Amino acid sequence: MPGSARNPVADLRGAARMAVDATAAMVDVVERMHRTILARPAPFGAAVGGATRGITGLVYRSVRGGTRLVGRGIDASLRLLEEVVPDGASTAQRDALLAIANGVYGDYLHRTRNPLAIEMSLRHRGRTLDVSDPVRGLMATGALPNGRILVLIHGLCMNDRQWRRDGVDRAAELGEALGYTPLHLRYNTGLHVWENGERLAGALESLAAHWSPAVDEIAIVGHSMGGLVARSACRTAGEQGHAWLECLSKLVFLGTPHHGAPLERGGHGVDLFLSLSPYSAPLALGKARSAGIQDLRHGRITAGGHRPVPLPAHVQCYAAAAALASRRGRLAERLVGDGLVPLDSALGRHTDGARRLRIPREHQWIGYEMGHLALLHRPEVYAQLRTWLQAPRGAKRA
Repeated sequence: MPGSARNPVADLRGAARMAVDATAAMVDVVERMHRTILARPAPFGAAVGGATRGITGLVYRSVRGGTRLVGRGIDASLRLLEEVVPDGASTAQRDALLAIANGVYGDYLHRTRNPLAIEMSLRHRGRTLDVSDPVRGLMATGALPNGRILVLIHGLCMNDRQWRRDGVDRAAELGEALGYTPLHLRYNTGLHVWENGERLAGALESLAAHWSPAVDEIAIVGHSMGGLVARSACRTAGEQGHAWLECLSKLVFLGTPHHGAPLERGGHGVDLFLSLSPYSAPLALGKARSAGIQDLRHGRITAGGHRPVPLPAHVQCYAAAAALASRRGRLAERLVGDGLVPLDSALGRHTDGARRLRIPREHQWIGYEMGHLALLHRPEVYAQLRTWLQAPRGAKRA
């Protein structure tokens, strides 16, 4: 795809760094288990801290040091090679694998400046736009910008290509048919939701400031985690007085876990169970799950705790949810939902009034016999999206 180039050596360098760091981390786990066995603590209680000592400790330090030394040598060699090897076009398979790696380890990739870390970008027809000069990028794709923008935000471990099915991007085509200029967001889903929200808010502020003709209306459709990122961006924009928020007319959520996803809660529960014994504590995977995945436990969109955040008052909000069941059933909807997100979470329902999102019932839609990812492609979902996106615009905030 145009504007989606990637240097294959940079990919190799990033993968090599991950392999070296993974090896060092495995040595840490083995050493912690060795230290625990030597200390012979009670079966239950706090984990044993500290490193091994003496010759044993020297062996572990030598293995880690040797691994890091080899890793630095490989990285330096590949960096030189990267400078002479030309970039190539990225493939859908590569982008999918990169998106998964970022979803699971994205915070680590960002923190270590790994070449595999995805940088946030707004894209049109596969081309990355410069938010300080977006019109030039649009015209390079043959598009003529107008004052209405539709932003499409993918979910965890995904990328902007995955809105397509059988070569057709239904969401972008629907946006163009309704008079919007469709833009896809690509981002590192392993970062905290609030970090991506802050970055998105800043990108949209710059985009709106340099758009021509002036932006009159923005609509956002977020799938899964993408809906949380959109809500977080709105919160940041409200706090910082961004102009683009005044143009936001519609927020559409597709299977967004507003109140969390059971699978991440299950992963957290496993960690708690392993932590009960000092012998199993080194195997707890809490640090292996990215910050973005951990935010999905309760649908957290703010830094410093899980606080209720209402929807923007001036925006028309809609929620589409899916259920694997063929008919209504409270137990299935509550525990299973679409396989990843329960119905109540996707529709913003909550027993705590402060956390309830209060999306009007007439703005809710449920698709039965449908899984989480099917919300991206099923024709009946897009029929509902069309109805919502072409609905008369509400009054702007005073």
